[in-house]
Amino acid sequence: SAPCCYVNKQLLDVRVLKGEPAELSCTVSKHEVTGTWFKDGLKLTNMDGVFFEKEGLVHKLIINKVEDIHTGKYRFEGGDIKTEASIFVEDPPQVDKVLLKNLTSVPTVAKAGQKVKIKIPFEGRLPIRATWLKDRMELVDDARIRVAKTETFTMLSISSSERKDCGDYKVRLKNDSGVLEINLKLVVIDKPQPPAGPIKIVESSANDITIQWKPPKDDGGKPVQSYIVERQQVGKNDWVTLGEIPRSCTTFTTDKVEQDMSYYFRVRAVNAEGTSDALESDEVKTVSKASPGAPDPPEIVSASRDTITISWKAPRKTGSSRILGYVVQKRKKGTTTWLPVNNVPIADKKLKMTNLKKGLQYEFRVAAVNAAGVGDASEPSQPVFARDSTKSPGRVQDLKVSSSDSTSVTLTWKRPEAKDESDVKGYEVEMRSSNNLNWTKCNNLPIEMTTYTVKGLQAKEIYFLRVRALNDSGPGEAAELEACIKAAPPVVSPRLLIDDTVKSFLVIKAGNTIQVNIPFEASPDPVVTWLKDGLPLSNRAKINTKDGTTQMLIGAAEFTDSGTYTIELQNGLGKRETFSFQVQITDIPQSPGPIQLEENVPNTVTVTWEPSPSEKWESNLYYTVLKRESQKGLWHMVGDLIYTNKFTFTKLIPGRDYYFRVVAKNSLGASDPSETVQPWSIQKPKAEFQVKPQKYRGVNQKQPPRFLVPLKPHVVTTGSECRMSCAVGGHPPPKITWYKDSRDLSNDPTYFCTNDFGVCSLVVLGVTKHDEGEYMVEATNESGRAFSKAFLTIKGIN
Repeated sequence: SAPCCYVNKQLLDVRVLKGEPAELSCTVSKHEVTGTWFKDGLKLTNMDGVFFEKEGLVHKLIINKVEDIHTGKYRFEGGDIKTEASIFVEDPPQVDKVLLKNLTSVPTVAKAGQKVKIKIPFEGRLPIRATWLKDRMELVDDARIRVAKTETFTMLSISSSERKDCGDYKVRLKNDSGVLEINLKLVVIDKPQPPAGPIKIVESSANDITIQWKPPKDDGGKPVQSYIVERQQVGKNDWVTLGEIPRSCTTFTTDKVEQDMSYYFRVRAVNAEGTSDALESDEVKTVSKASPGAPDPPEIVSASRDTITISWKAPRKTGSSRILGYVVQKRKKGTTTWLPVNNVPIADKKLKMTNLKKGLQYEFRVAAVNAAGVGDASEPSQPVFARDSTKSPGRVQDLKVSSSDSTSVTLTWKRPEAKDESDVKGYEVEMRSSNNLNWTKCNNLPIEMTTYTVKGLQAKEIYFLRVRALNDSGPGEAAELEACIKAAPPVVSPRLLIDDTVKSFLVIKAGNTIQVNIPFEASPDPVVTWLKDGLPLSNRAKINTKDGTTQMLIGAAEFTDSGTYTIELQNGLGKRETFSFQVQITDIPQSPGPIQLEENVPNTVTVTWEPSPSEKWESNLYYTVLKRESQKGLWHMVGDLIYTNKFTFTKLIPGRDYYFRVVAKNSLGASDPSETVQPWSIQKPKAEFQVKPQKYRGVNQKQPPRFLVPLKPHVVTTGSECRMSCAVGGHPPPKITWYKDSRDLSNDPTYFCTNDFGVCSLVVLGVTKHDEGEYMVEATNESGRAFSKAFLTIKGIN
């Protein structure tokens, strides 16, 4: 019988994009095989776009341009052989290439308030799901934003664009054949936000006022071109434009002011889209002219027969303007007439005078000069003679040994008697051993102190020591004594004396001093080595070791000073001892970054913010979120001890504006707040039903405010927390305002206010003496007004 025919190469499944060619092929073992092709069980014949080919042992089915109808299972049969495979037609979402390039390469730009429509037509196998995302969050329809989708296009519509609509958008088109993602950018431009406040008064004098502000936190998407500065005199309605200055300047000086008058200032930012709202200052008052106060009496630096040099310090009170210089006067001791030494003020605080008479005794005084004139003169200096010092100084008094060991002696003495003092310039110390008659100087330069340690001596040896006072004429008479040096003490291995006063973990505020004292015992004196993280200390660290204590001192701590510090003692015999401790440098946190508001869940707002830069060095940093419901309302804390950069507030009431601020905190205090630029609000839903009149009408429920529980006086200690509370009734619920010494606290971030169903509290964190005073809470509604007062007393910590 003839050998069987079999398939050398089976048909294989094919996946092909719609519109592309497709090919199925198999190889059989005999040339004479003529096969038949089937699709989904039905026999195929040649038709448009579908061809059958036979090339030797290879049989092919070729489709020039695949359509959806070509999807299915294909079978080739010939004689006693059979093989089958499937064609899968893929039709993923597609967008016109020119449109796609324009969308992704060129941002869509709109002016604030304009309508925005971005329409993207697409093709592909249905159904196609279209999703719009902004900043990686899916967009949902709200009062302004609507996402539309048909079988042929998707469109984003914004009825009135705002600055918060700026950002990166992503359109995701997805069906069962694949996903197409389109990245595009929307830019909304607007006039700037007001300059960042508060307006600071850099200088205020009788003639001019200098103010300073910060650029707007949001320039509206267009660079700020200039600032407009205006001024209003207190008590008048008109604002006067003082000038328009370029964007590079955020300070402004005006001389259009009058002495002892009060003014308000305001600043507006200008860009190509318009002028911002104004940032307004508090009341600023010009000052009266004032001349400087009197300096301290001048000091005598040196005196000779030809010259006398004096010096002085600036006065504590400089008046209303800076010091321009000084005038010096002189008089002979015993007279009342002061004569000028210089006619033109000198800027230096030291003067050398030569026009003097030899042998006379003089007194000097100094007065400061500013724009207002010459100030009060100082008290006279100490009297001083214009003469050379010719007499040798007398003998030092009470020379004695204050301490000694096996290698050194410490001497102390007193100055010569006053009548023999003769302008002592210093002292010299000399020594000789008992078997040597020659004296050896111990110091090269004059010693200014009345103590000196002679080192490098031999144990069990007798030495003679002497001290002489020095002046311009040379050394005076010597005072002498004999000293016997002790035997060398026994060797004591180095040992660190660590007790409760030595901390293993230090937390230091940046800028403060780091001072660590480590006591030890060792004999002879060991080599003391300090290390930080295994490396030598920087030059900023000063090490002082004496009398069994080694000290590390860093004058102003920096964040780079955090780390592990190690002290090592080692003697000449190789004995070693070490101790390590941790230092962490911290500080009051810096402000968090910009705030963003998003409605991820209906009727809630998610507050997100850029981390405070302090997170890099502060492990215990957390955040507090506050809100208020009007631009000048009282801030209320809504979230505390937040260790992430996100908080969701749920108690939103439609129709109200909400402002948010975020404060970074640690154990040292709180940062300046970061605040939202625009308010957050939810539109009131439109009523879809008619309210029926009540069948029963009760009595009039309106009631004026009244205090159910009044404020009570408080006495607290400095640094503690104070919570002042009261209970208020009335209908409608009264508006609550707190005051301290008649000052409205609504905009003061150092006070936190709460109102829970009429129980109202004012919280002062870490009270200081400045918080002492009379506090008042005021309750108002349309039916009346009520208030309650109490006094807060601050006690110091005993």
